[in-house]
Amino acid sequence: MNEHPDIPHDARAKRLIDPHGRAITYLRVSVTDRCDFRCLYCMAEDQSFLPKRDILTLEELDRICTAFVEKGVRKIRLTGGEPLVRRNLMWLIERLSRHLEAGLLDELTLTTNGSQLRKYAARLAALGVRRVNVSLDTLDAEKFARITRRGDLAKVLDGLEAAKDAGLAVKINAVAVRGFNDAEIPEILRWAHGHGFDLTLIETMPLGQIGGDRADQYLPLTEVRARLEEDFTLEPITLNTGGPSRYVRVAETGGRLGFITPLSAHFCDTCNRVRLTATGTLYMCLGQDDAMDLRTPLRLSRNDALLRRAINEAIAKKPRGHEFVIEEGNTQGVLLRNMNVTGG
Repeated sequence: MNEHPDIPHDARAKRLIDPHGRAITYLRVSVTDRCDFRCLYCMAEDQSFLPKRDILTLEELDRICTAFVEKGVRKIRLTGGEPLVRRNLMWLIERLSRHLEAGLLDELTLTTNGSQLRKYAARLAALGVRRVNVSLDTLDAEKFARITRRGDLAKVLDGLEAAKDAGLAVKINAVAVRGFNDAEIPEILRWAHGHGFDLTLIETMPLGQIGGDRADQYLPLTEVRARLEEDFTLEPITLNTGGPSRYVRVAETGGRLGFITPLSAHFCDTCNRVRLTATGTLYMCLGQDDAMDLRTPLRLSRNDALLRRAINEAIAKKPRGHEFVIEEGNTQGVLLRNMNVTGG
């Protein structure tokens, strides 16, 4: 039975292929721009947030996600801000889980700062979420409070235990920040793998005004990898989780280590993803400002015909890649929107 009678059965055959021949199978959805942290590399301390009236309802988010699933998207990641601070988010996850049960969606997952995991981990697992990404840049409680401006490391670690108890696979995302956690990365690696967590290292990206110089923060992962190889044996593997990480296996720990390198070695050639903001703006590239308004056609079309047309037009404009640059005094590729707006 077609759950959406307004969408023809043959719509699933009309896959999303961008101008460069890449199939778009991965949708990242920011359900809110709000967050209970104010991470130094993500947003300013006095960050202002969007009025609630500008944010898509959960029902509207469900409609858009479903339209993408009908067009061949196989993976949806919920992001923010911090997705778990969105009121009634579990309702949306329950709605989207029907696509998992129908075999139309391979994975429904989310990226979180971990502050709310103790409360929600068991429910997430019950609704079909199998793994979560947790942002964690340091294991030092004082440094953690400083980089998040308000986070409690003990609460995040407790949330990670709750995720393990619920049977969720966990991947730790750590942004490499020069002068902050560069010396700590080997310790984070041993800790993560010791708990059965994968670890992915990420280069800081020039998104938004954060009240500081990005050049001071930028630490190329080529440099980090060279340092790690002094103490660890990094064995290339062919794992593909549908995202931009390039993985290795660490012989000494047996765990997986990923590298996301938007600056030192971009991953654009195989990009299979687009990003939806909480206001219904679709960004075809994280590092470009070209975007498509999906909120207006969504609200003008009860049968989603205008929405599907807008999605097709957006994918037809997806660029080959981004042009990030981080150099002192060079703002090329620096975008004004913050990461919490686009979705992490």
